[in-house]
Amino acid sequence: MPAAHREILRTVLDARVGVVQLPCPELCCLGLDRGDPKGGERPVVAENTRIRRAMGQPEASARLRELTDQVVWQIREYQKHGFAVLGIVGVDRSPCCGVNTTSDQDRELPGRGVFIASLRAALESAGLTVPVIGIKPSAPEALDRVRPLLGE
Repeated sequence: MPAAHREILRTVLDARVGVVQLPCPELCCLGLDRGDPKGGERPVVAENTRIRRAMGQPEASARLRELTDQVVWQIREYQKHGFAVLGIVGVDRSPCCGVNTTSDQDRELPGRGVFIASLRAALESAGLTVPVIGIKPSAPEALDRVRPLLGE
């Protein structure tokens, strides 16, 4: 539901917190059509499973590492200049950005998407502690999951 996104963003902006959009790993690694122009015709979890597999291919995997390194650099840069990085918000069920659940085996399963898994490992390796939460923006509790990042 687009309104849920608005409510989350309005709450974050009302708290005078900036938002930095992370790069979309699927777009950056596979292209706008995610490597299959007919992918949108499949059920979401089936298409997400296909995307997850495609992200494991050598070229996409190399790009994913570059994206991860770029995000870690960006977080370090913000912190070096006195900005507090309050957290990272991923979208559950995503094959790349899921935090609590991801898509694999043509269904939604507990676990992390490939980008979030890579990012969390890179953050840990860099000695950076940044909360990572997962939401489903259309879920009624999505805003409640974001509020603690804002100190509410």
